[in-house]
Order: sequence, then C-alpha cells, then structure tokens
Amino acid sequence: MKPYLILFILLFLSAGAVLAQQAGGAPPPGGTAESISFLGLLLKGGKLVMIPLAALSFLAVVLIMFYFLTIRQGTVVSDKFMNSADALIRKQDYLGLIAVCNRQNEAIARIAYKTLDFATKNPTSGLEEVREVAEAEGTRQASMLNQRISYLADIGTIAPMVGLLGTVIGMIRAFNNIGVGAAQMELAPGVSQALITTASGLVIGIPSLIFYALFRGKVQRLIAELEAATTHLMALLSAQHRRPASRPGTSAAEQREALESLAADFPVSTRDEPSGI
Repeated sequence: MKPYLILFILLFLSAGAVLAQQAGGAPPPGGTAESISFLGLLLKGGKLVMIPLAALSFLAVVLIMFYFLTIRQGTVVSDKFMNSADALIRKQDYLGLIAVCNRQNEAIARIAYKTLDFATKNPTSGLEEVREVAEAEGTRQASMLNQRISYLADIGTIAPMVGLLGTVIGMIRAFNNIGVGAAQMELAPGVSQALITTASGLVIGIPSLIFYALFRGKVQRLIAELEAATTHLMALLSAQHRRPASRPGTSAAEQREALESLAADFPVSTRDEPSGI
C-alpha cells in the first residue's frame, strides 16, 4: 500500500476518535439546520454509542501502528541469526547456539531453543522425536502470529455492530416520538442519530478490515519463511548427527559430555526462555 494512502486512513480513523469523544459537547452557536457543520452533525450520535466507537477507533489506530512496527521479518527470521545458527551447528557448538537463542527475540530462535533443549535433555531420543518438537513449536509460533492480527478483524466486525445498535436506538427514539404524537420535525433527531452511528461504525470497521487483510498476507509470507528456516536448521542438525564432532580441540566424547550437561546448565525452573513476539 502506498504511504499516502496509509496516512490518509490513519488520519481518518483518528478524526473519528476525536469526533466521537466530543459527542457530549454543546452544539455550535447559532445551531440552525443551515449552520450545523459536519462536526456538529457527527456529535449528534449520542454518548451511549459514540464513546464505544471512539474507543474502538483509538484501539484500531494503536494496533495498526503496533503491527507495522512488530510484524516484520526481523522479528520472525533474520539473516543474522540464521548465519550464526548455521555456523554453530556446523561446528556442533550447541551450547553456543542455545546462548545465541537466549539473546534473540525471534520466532526462529524460540523454535531452535525448544528443539535443542529437548535434544540435549533427552540424548536417547531420535531425530523423528526432535523433528516433532520443532514442528510443534513452529505451529505454536505461527498461531501466535495469526492470533495477534485477529484483534484487528474483531474491531472491524464489532464497530459496525455498535453502529447498528445506535441505529436501533435512534429508530426507537423516533417511533417513541410518533407514539406520543410528536410533530414531523421532532422525528428528525432520532433518524439522524440512527444514520450517524451507522456511518461512524462503517468508517471504523472498513479500514480495520482492509488493514487486517494486508497484515494477514504479510503474516502468511513470514510463516512460510519461518517454515523454510526451520526446515533448514533441522536438515543441518540431521547432517551433523550423522558424523562425529569436528570442533578443533574437542573430541566426540567431550562433545557428548557437554550435550548431556546442558540440562544442568539450563534448568527448567530458572532458565530464561526467550520472550514472546
């Protein structure tokens, strides 16, 4: 999406929040039908509906900005981590790789950490068991990414429903005035409130769903890259598993002893596992 279009939608949502928050304000001076501005028209929506819409609008803007900053390749798979992991696995320096995983806040780092943690604490397990652990953690990381952006879809669904609630309230008000024998002009406020709240809900809901669709495509691309990176690491681990340790100055017996000591070095109760995205 082009930058100016993104800026336009963000400003549109922000303006909706400001207008809704002022829903309880006084009408403009000399507020005749001809002098009422667009701002004054929106303020007729009523506090009961416009305040929740203001909160949804503000939350949508915050989530969109947050997703732009956090849903990127550097928080899922980075070239820096992959290069480090590749070199450490080829040297069979699993202790060093676990230390690197602890310092990185990436989805691939968490998958590598869980995989190595299981492998070192269960030295008798085969490659199939290790692969299953990696796949399970990868599925969990992908679910976390998909769940995060679902909040934007929820706002896109809830906002029009809140606007519809305002429509129902406005129509009830209008028909109530009919029931007490009100004049035709006295029905206008209820009908006006009904239309204003519906429009406000759509103004918030439509951009939210648009951005949700954009982020969903980006998340699917990142998940595909995460799967490819995980497959690459598992292939390297499998290849190194079939040959003895080759680090200079380290025998195979010493390397096995180091792997078996990982459980003592990283106990479950005190280990600082990499935080979530």
